[in-house]
Amino acid sequence: MQLYIMRHGQADPMGNIDHLRELTPVGYKEAQCMGKWFNDQAVVFDKVLMSPYARAQQTAKTLLIELNDSVKPETLDFITPLDNAKQVHDFIDGICGVSEIEHLLIVSHMPLVSYLVAELTLEHQSPIFQTAAIAHINYDVEKMAGSLVKLISPADLV
Repeated sequence: MQLYIMRHGQADPMGNIDHLRELTPVGYKEAQCMGKWFNDQAVVFDKVLMSPYARAQQTAKTLLIELNDSVKPETLDFITPLDNAKQVHDFIDGICGVSEIEHLLIVSHMPLVSYLVAELTLEHQSPIFQTAAIAHINYDVEKMAGSLVKLISPADLV
């Protein structure tokens, strides 16, 4: 399975309530840029999971519009900034056990996205994500672990 872990686009730093912070115009452009990158890679998602926080929801939906993808993103309450990477790993293994998924996208936040890469890969590295950056993991559902293929951000594409 090809697993993509994405940090949301640039968000308004001035929001008083963290879960309500929205994308800035730059954040929307970052999400569009990464949607174009997925188009160039001919990636079609079987499942998209997103944090309930506004900036992650906006990132996922903007990216999917750019892809013209008909997949309906699902909100997971346990993929917010300080949630548990092991719990998310267990959830991924659970859904892979009951359905065939070739391409899965998770849109969340730092530091969780960094911890997820460490949790899900054999290398156990925790990369730092720029806004709208994506970690591509080649995930072996039998071994319940994978290898980091690349970490790419909008800055890498300009």
